[in-house]
Amino acid sequence: MQVPLQITFRNMESSLAIEADIKKRVDKLNRHHTDIISCRVVVEAPLQHKQKGGLFNVCIDLTCPQGKLEINREPAAQHHAHEDLYVVLRDAFNAADRKLDEYKSRRKGEVKFHEDARHGRITYLAPMEDYGLITTADEREIYFHRNSILNADLDALEIGTQVHFHEEEGHKGPQASSVKVLE
Repeated sequence: MQVPLQITFRNMESSLAIEADIKKRVDKLNRHHTDIISCRVVVEAPLQHKQKGGLFNVCIDLTCPQGKLEINREPAAQHHAHEDLYVVLRDAFNAADRKLDEYKSRRKGEVKFHEDARHGRITYLAPMEDYGLITTADEREIYFHRNSILNADLDALEIGTQVHFHEEEGHKGPQASSVKVLE
């Protein structure tokens, strides 16, 4: 990592044992994923109410060359294993490892495309706003975000570029969840 690890404790005193466990887990992540630039871990203890056995929350923010990843292990309502901070840390770092694997696969363009991948061409680009539009063969417009592009960079794309994409329903209509530039 290029930036030193940051550990923040909320609603609790800092603990050398917890810090050592976090450092060990971050070192393991860093050995497995060498492109991590920075890591910030926030450990939040439950507010002390009259009830016993509150659930811990752990948030891990990772910065990589192509963006940021956030892993937030908020306690499930009835997940009593999260009363143990070490269990929450284990779960959070396992989730971080999985997210970094997905990130690495997306960067390499190794995400599998299924037979239902659609074909279209890029008809609008807004690199400053991090999005573009794909027009399908039946003249529908599909929104895509910079982070959806698998094997290229939005800044290098041109109008008319042919792509395969997976369509899903977004907040404001159809959007492409993954876009692969055809060569």
